[in-house]
Amino acid sequence: MSRSTPLLSLLLGLGLPLAVAAQSAAPDLSDPEVAHVAVTANSIDIDLARLAQTRAQAAEVKRFAGTMIADHGAVNQQAAALAGRLGVTPADNAVSQSLQKGAAAARAKVEPLEGAAFDRAYIDREVAYHQAVLDALDQTLIPTTSNAELKQLLVTVRPAIATHLAHAKKLQQSLGAS
Repeated sequence: MSRSTPLLSLLLGLGLPLAVAAQSAAPDLSDPEVAHVAVTANSIDIDLARLAQTRAQAAEVKRFAGTMIADHGAVNQQAAALAGRLGVTPADNAVSQSLQKGAAAARAKVEPLEGAAFDRAYIDREVAYHQAVLDALDQTLIPTTSNAELKQLLVTVRPAIATHLAHAKKLQQSLGAS
């Protein structure tokens, strides 16, 4: 199994087109495309977290959603400031578009749910999503970024994404036990 196979499998689950998944290596993105993927990924998590704050039953799930809004919003602010300073306009691309399609599908699955079923579905999505983002950072975004400041921003936010994943997994276990 190649090193890119887990990333491609996760991105497929998030809506990445089959054409990209069929490639033997992860997509080669320009810096403006990497910036757009990063902003898109953060915005997707913010949007679903806003829904979770209004629909979640468990207080700890609502708190987690609040953390996602705050943390991912801060990263988007940092990315926007960096892009402005560098004069880089994030460029839409197939990966960003696929993430948006996957997010719409995920929202459609969790939106009709209520109570504990919503909580579990939201947290399950957060576990899968944060794992996919970590894999994308490690296997695609960081390695293909040539601008040192953009690469440093990605490296700097990686531990927070890992912390989000660990927190989501802990919540997943506690919700599964109830």
